[in-house]
Amino acid sequence: MRLAAAAGALRPTALLFRSHPQRLLPSLRRSSLPLARRRRHSYSSTSTALDDPPTTTPATNTPTSPPAARGGGVKAARRRARESPEGILKRQLDMCSRDADLPTALALYDAALDPATAVPLSIYHYNCLLYLCSNAAAGESADPDPDAARRGFEIFARMETQGVEPNEATLTSVARLAAARRDPAMAFSLVRRMADIGTPPRLRTYGPALFAYCDAGDADGAGQVEAHMDAAGVVPEEAELAALLRVNASKGRAGEVYRLLHRMRTLVRQVGETTAEVLEAWFRSDAAAEAGVEEWDARKVKEGVLKGGGGWHGQGWLGKGQWNVGRSEMDTKGKCHRCGEKLVCIDIDPSETETFAKSLTELACKREVREDFLRFQEWLHRHGPFDAVIDAANVGLYNSKAFSFSQVNSVVNGIQRITKSKKLPLIVLHRSRVNGGPAKLSHNQKLLEIWRNAGALYATPPGSNDDWYWLYAAVSCRSLLVTNDEMRDHLFQLLGTSFFPRWKEKHQVRLTYSGRGPAFHLPPPYSIVTQESEAGSWHVPTTTGDDIENPRQWVCATRKSLEKSSALPQARLSEMGW
Repeated sequence: MRLAAAAGALRPTALLFRSHPQRLLPSLRRSSLPLARRRRHSYSSTSTALDDPPTTTPATNTPTSPPAARGGGVKAARRRARESPEGILKRQLDMCSRDADLPTALALYDAALDPATAVPLSIYHYNCLLYLCSNAAAGESADPDPDAARRGFEIFARMETQGVEPNEATLTSVARLAAARRDPAMAFSLVRRMADIGTPPRLRTYGPALFAYCDAGDADGAGQVEAHMDAAGVVPEEAELAALLRVNASKGRAGEVYRLLHRMRTLVRQVGETTAEVLEAWFRSDAAAEAGVEEWDARKVKEGVLKGGGGWHGQGWLGKGQWNVGRSEMDTKGKCHRCGEKLVCIDIDPSETETFAKSLTELACKREVREDFLRFQEWLHRHGPFDAVIDAANVGLYNSKAFSFSQVNSVVNGIQRITKSKKLPLIVLHRSRVNGGPAKLSHNQKLLEIWRNAGALYATPPGSNDDWYWLYAAVSCRSLLVTNDEMRDHLFQLLGTSFFPRWKEKHQVRLTYSGRGPAFHLPPPYSIVTQESEAGSWHVPTTTGDDIENPRQWVCATRKSLEKSSALPQARLSEMGW
């Protein structure tokens, strides 16, 4: 194997080390550095014998719980571990990791190998060192250090010589070292080795091999990594898909670009600026102009659209000839300002909404007091459904440091007028705001009483996160959600990137205020996702824009031959530069 050959070439002559726990390097024996908090970085193992060592009985060498009177118990064992040579080295390497200080880390490593100051090295020590070497070799915080890769492979070779079993973090760092040396085959072999030892690879493990193949222009190698990812159930993200798009576009592989565009449509929906530039370069290429057919079966295209739920047909590139590519915006009805194509609204399967509501309940019950959330569900069953749900904390604090009940009330009345049932929306507000502060004023008390009597106010309990409550209510009632919260923090990341963005797109109502009161910006009547028309044009939404003042930017790609033969007015064609 290529990995074994590389490791063998790098492996130094085996050395025997004696342990001298009392003869430490001065920096290890009496460190002048402050103690660092344990840092959980992405490439270090944080579960080692140095962290929480159990006490053992001499006879059986199995964990036991000693009485407090004997040596202070577990706390004493932890203290001894921290003060041991291994523990001191661990803390110092943590400091190096925090400061991206590879030279100091390597000096500590060399001292630990010196028989006069030897320190036994654990998986944690090795992972810290390999992490720092891989960062330096890849140029994470400065220019790439070519010597860092050499030292990293030496450290890995010694680790194997000493019989220290590598884990996922170890092999990921070594894969990054291989990628830094422009050896994607070795990086990929480490992924396969991980599967052989029964450790499931992660997305970060595949990244070095995938990006190295793409940077080398090896579309076949990159395709093998993608196939291995699929077999392992690892889902690529935008960076991986963009790299695959770039290498296949550079090779003129129109079929692969088409496949990856659809995969990105499913997994990413909106693309960043770098990916948008990759797509624009593809559509402007000669290979893109040559790809496609001049005649196609319109019936099959229509069937493909219906089968796919709208917005794409999957029948391949339609048309022939040069593309006209540029950035565009959509009007309020989903019509492209640039080419006149009207985007479609792709329905959400009701069963998906039901499944999402159930998963939302499970997550909320894990993070909230279960009885409190179940009590809310019962209340919602009695008083719902609602056509709209208001995130009252967000609305009441809009453009203000002080919570405004009158502002909430103006939104309540405004959204009530535009909903079908004309029923008061559900107002979700934390109990502290219902009972204290401005709520004590008489005119606010009257508003609260009106909402309570209408069964439209729910006060979330102390210690709760009201986001779970208003989000669940809006999902389970299939209602509008009135909030300017972008829903991008940790809580919403738990919900995943598949269903939740689609739901949010179709249900969130945003607000602006003027002297006339609140203005409601309803969900668009089209889906913000890559769309392939029945005529062969493409519209890809970017993450640029997407607020009330700055409309979202789209990549618009349309065949010139198709557009020129259409019924677009001549003035419109002139605007497009034809």
